[in-house]
Amino acid sequence: MGNQVRTVLLLSVLTVLIVLFGNVLGGRQGMIIALILAAGMNFFSYWYSDKLVLKMYSAREVDRHQAPELYEMVSTLTQRAGLPMPRLYVIPKESPNAFATGRNPEHAAVAVTEGLLKIMNRDEVMGVLAHELAHVNNRDILIGSVAATMAGAIMILATMARWAAIFGGGRDREGGGAGALGMIAMSIIAPLAAVIIQMAISRSREYLADATGARFARNPEGLAMALEKLQAYSQRVPMEANPSTAHMFIVNPLSGRSLMSLFSTHPPVEERIARLRSRHSRSSPGRGPQSTRNGIAKQGKAFWDRLSR
Repeated sequence: MGNQVRTVLLLSVLTVLIVLFGNVLGGRQGMIIALILAAGMNFFSYWYSDKLVLKMYSAREVDRHQAPELYEMVSTLTQRAGLPMPRLYVIPKESPNAFATGRNPEHAAVAVTEGLLKIMNRDEVMGVLAHELAHVNNRDILIGSVAATMAGAIMILATMARWAAIFGGGRDREGGGAGALGMIAMSIIAPLAAVIIQMAISRSREYLADATGARFARNPEGLAMALEKLQAYSQRVPMEANPSTAHMFIVNPLSGRSLMSLFSTHPPVEERIARLRSRHSRSSPGRGPQSTRNGIAKQGKAFWDRLSR
């Protein structure tokens, strides 16, 4: 619930930022331009972002005959989650990673790289797939697209503001413009604030997807082990990815080039793993006296075996 509330608050701040920046750009007229621009970009992203990103990474669609194990795992998870079966794609990249896209659960797609399928066992792949289906279930694709396009609208407005200041626009008029200096200042501050807010939204949704995915997979440790492998391999085998789509992947494909955690699209992998394992320790069944006795017996046997060697 905390992640959901945080997302709503951050999106609200991003919306207010667009309106205020539009007002600085040209009073009421600027606000109208900002809102129309944001609405148009959101509409385009909502309907076409899935096709664009899949094409960008040369993803090929697979069915139950071409990838039977992958199809069976996704089918199992969708039944547990109560979701329709998404389209499945494989990306011809050696760097292990995955993402989900689509405007709603009925039009969702899940894509994994060839590298991910090569290095991970079944539990780990299930954990990754469950995480991506959690994004579908939580409507994170839509939320991420809205945040990204609103931030993009602010970037465009910042460019407009700089050009207007250069050519003498933005002087105080009855529309409420803030003047050339105010426009230049806002053209620097507003985009920076928009990017920080967008990244914070993305990190919040990743934590939520980890928790939801662990519930779908019924094995938080599988996703935790997958994240460990993804972190190690993504640093050794970096992926050529477009920064505008980095927030979609299960781990940041640009992590090797990140300068500050504040601007990262993902929370620290170590923190995600710690949360998953904490969740696993709380939810593991059979923690009663009998389970404790069994654990002590196993430890004693292992100790005796070491002494006997």
